[in-house]
Amino acid sequence: MNKKAVLEGILFIVGDEGTTLDEIKSILDINDEEVKSLLMELKKDYESNDRGLRISYLGNAFKLTTKEEHKEYYEKLVTNSRTTNLSTAALEVLAVIAYNEPITRLQIDEIRGVNSSQIVRKLLAFGLIKVCGKQDSLGKPNLYKTTNEFLDYFGLSSKDDLPDIIYEAKEENDNGDLYESTYKEINEKNN
Repeated sequence: MNKKAVLEGILFIVGDEGTTLDEIKSILDINDEEVKSLLMELKKDYESNDRGLRISYLGNAFKLTTKEEHKEYYEKLVTNSRTTNLSTAALEVLAVIAYNEPITRLQIDEIRGVNSSQIVRKLLAFGLIKVCGKQDSLGKPNLYKTTNEFLDYFGLSSKDDLPDIIYEAKEENDNGDLYESTYKEINEKNN
């Protein structure tokens, strides 16, 4: 097994949440020296001019981030993408955040049932959501909430303008009760 490749996959999967040395050690079942060595090797690979990513240590976590020198191109992407419509998945993630904020990416994933890290990154880049703090739990994951740009995008003056969500409980009809209530109605009509 190529542990450096697995580490790269881990950094991709954790996205903007990042991961700690201890988490990497636990997942790969290796010691501190091996983790540091793998991180340094991978970091060196990313330092090449033909790579668009780098490994950063931010907020007590290792993350894959884009290179600062390519910033102008990423800004063009975001600017050009703003003119396009949001995907159904992006709208779904926005709704989950708007109705449950502040919320972590893992909580979003639990509600949706699929990984939302790429969509969360896209919504952050669009400025429709932002990091509003850290959850006081293992790993200190980011908490997300909607922004004023979100309100502008949807023509809302405040979050109070969001439509109410109505949960409809399904009634389970027991055939006996249905028969009995129908029978009573027929008897009442006949009397």
